Amino acid sequence: MILVGLTGGIGSGKSTVSQMLLEHGAIIVDADAVARELQQPGTEVSRLMAEAFGDEICNDDGSLNRQAVADKVFGNADALKTLNGIVHPAIGREMNRRIEEQRSTNNVVVLDIPLLFENPREGLCGVIVVDVPVEVAVNRLVSARGMTIADAEARVSRQASREDRRSIADRVIDNSKDVEFLRQQVEEVWTWMQQLPAAAPDAGKQIRPNVKK
Repeated sequence: MILVGLTGGIGSGKSTVSQMLLEHGAIIVDADAVARELQQPGTEVSRLMAEAFGDEICNDDGSLNRQAVADKVFGNADALKTLNGIVHPAIGREMNRRIEEQRSTNNVVVLDIPLLFENPREGLCGVIVVDVPVEVAVNRLVSARGMTIADAEARVSRQASREDRRSIADRVIDNSKDVEFLRQQVEEVWTWMQQLPAAAPDAGKQIRPNVKK
């Protein structure tokens, strides 16, 4: 197994890069997708979240109202800590399980983790960072997600800086231009990934988080 980390700030287009790598043949272990699966109605995670934040975070069909959760935790350090304490350990266990499934294969496995700088993983064969200027990320969040400029700027500012993320990168993908420019870079990165040495037996484990200064 070749194990590579993929990260990028909100609005960077990391999910688009992840999809392109999937099309090339990579196995994607997506932290956000795992979180959504674990928060489906009837799961232990959804039950614990409802106990912590109230039934109002659930829609009438029992599904999670993500905006309601965001409204409760955004800007509230204690609420965010509670949420992370419920969700992050469960996500970590499931991601580790999926990594172990691939351990003895020859596959290229991509750990798609938005907060990889803040929550690094041990022994990755390489790290790819999807990078865009802050103003580009903000404009995308406003146009694609309907956020206000103030909300978009606040969400970007609460993540690691571009410099922080780029400091852990083996390859940086510039996603500030058109899709063809992006696709060319992904093809080059895919070629590089396939030539990396296999991961060590304990690669992929979470290690002590970075402390943002």
